[in-house]
Amino acid sequence: MFRGIFESAIDAKGRSSLPVKFRDVLSDSFGDDRFFITNSYPVQMDDGSQCSGLMIIPYQEWFRFEENFLGSKGLNPAERNYILYTMISPAQECVPDKLGRILVPPKLRKIAALEREIVYVGALKRAEIWNATEWEKVRLQAMKNFPATTEAAAELGL
Repeated sequence: MFRGIFESAIDAKGRSSLPVKFRDVLSDSFGDDRFFITNSYPVQMDDGSQCSGLMIIPYQEWFRFEENFLGSKGLNPAERNYILYTMISPAQECVPDKLGRILVPPKLRKIAALEREIVYVGALKRAEIWNATEWEKVRLQAMKNFPATTEAAAELGL
């Protein structure tokens, strides 16, 4: 599982070093260095704005996601199109080079506003990449929304 938050950088060509722990997860837990990179779903902020980053989904997990999408009966046409056009269509297969660097495609880099300082975020079966400023907004929003007094939190043992 992907865990941890790692500050990093991305250069003008779109290269960034995937954290060693994430590379280890890909090879040890998922048995493949390859993954797909695509847009994440947007995070709704209290002020009505949205923040978006990128998702790294292990190779075989991506194909499971596509099969689940194709078999899904619970999506209305607008939701189906949203997922298809914002997540599936722009997805790119990636593999780290011998130095552990990845190349983030220009279109995805632009959409997620990845310019210099970025953050890799572990999210169990996927990892995320965020513009460092946007990540801080998302983190603070998540803290505001934390379900500390709900049954769901108690069920998790929190």
